[in-house]
Amino acid sequence: MLVKDLISHIEEIAPLKYAEDFDNVGLLIGDKNTTVTGVLVTLDTLEAVVDEAIENNCNFILSFHPIIFKGLKSITGKNYVERTVLKAIKNNIAIYAIHTALDNDKDGVNAMICNQLNLKKQRILIPQKQTIKKLTTYAPKAEAEALRNALFSIGAGKIGNYSDCSFNIEGSGTFKPNDDATPSIGKIGERHTEEETQINITFAKHLESKVLKTLFEAHSYEEVAYEISTLENTNQNIGMGMIAELENELSETEFLNYLKKKMNVSNIRHSQLTNKPIKKVAVLGGSGSFAINAAKAAGADVFVTADLKYHDFFQAENNILLADIGHYESEQYTKNGLVAILTKKIPNFAFILSNTNTNPVKYF
Repeated sequence: MLVKDLISHIEEIAPLKYAEDFDNVGLLIGDKNTTVTGVLVTLDTLEAVVDEAIENNCNFILSFHPIIFKGLKSITGKNYVERTVLKAIKNNIAIYAIHTALDNDKDGVNAMICNQLNLKKQRILIPQKQTIKKLTTYAPKAEAEALRNALFSIGAGKIGNYSDCSFNIEGSGTFKPNDDATPSIGKIGERHTEEETQINITFAKHLESKVLKTLFEAHSYEEVAYEISTLENTNQNIGMGMIAELENELSETEFLNYLKKKMNVSNIRHSQLTNKPIKKVAVLGGSGSFAINAAKAAGADVFVTADLKYHDFFQAENNILLADIGHYESEQYTKNGLVAILTKKIPNFAFILSNTNTNPVKYF
């Protein structure tokens, strides 16, 4: 398998189209045409992780966090980022970062936290806007069904829990081919009227190039009339954070002990106890202070996240319990989840789970 083939599989799991604008995701180091000898999956890429890849004959590192985040003006080895990049380049090791593309996926980081906590009825906390598009096109009435089926086959027409969705209008289309045309229907120099179907199909924005390729290949017209628009509909499958429920409600202290055990953490920073039972749980791996109001609006009893600052805890206002379990701790199972997903998707390929603990925060 080439690097570019592996990337295609990864981006089917977490399309880069859904990564946040501030992020630096995708192939950061490496040649797409290199043959992959093995894949090491890690939360962070550090020098020790590159050493681990070398020891395991892996020339591709799939990293959750990007080692290159801000622009590099030189690569001289003066800091840990430059030393890691230099070592990877010297040893022909590709580095790919998935970060917020996976954060925003319904089966990504936050679903992994929910699964670790055995939470039910999972749904996206903050749906990403403008991720649903609509194709409007026109086809001869006799060919409309075949064209719809071709578009459905590549994933168009899915809305939430429904597939094969479209809206169709019958009407008459007119056109007159000129001398340079090669029409499949009608004659050059003569106006032709054709009974047509207007087809409207929604699709996820990362499928746009595939939708257009399928449209042009499946359509019989030399010139295909179409338009693409962006919808404001809420996308149930793309966005930050998750909200879900415990099977049985717990007291706040019971939940905090449960959280410690399930997430394997020794310390939890939390807001003042509300003395209310915990049933509905919001989660957001990594820095999640921006989602406090969304968790409250969703009716969560507790919000599990990381990197909360002193003043963030005041936002609880006795309406919600805020639980900061630590950045690394909130995302620690991401690499395990990725290995499981990729192994299922490509069963005959070696994906190795990194054993390097990359947590920079230590506790005394």
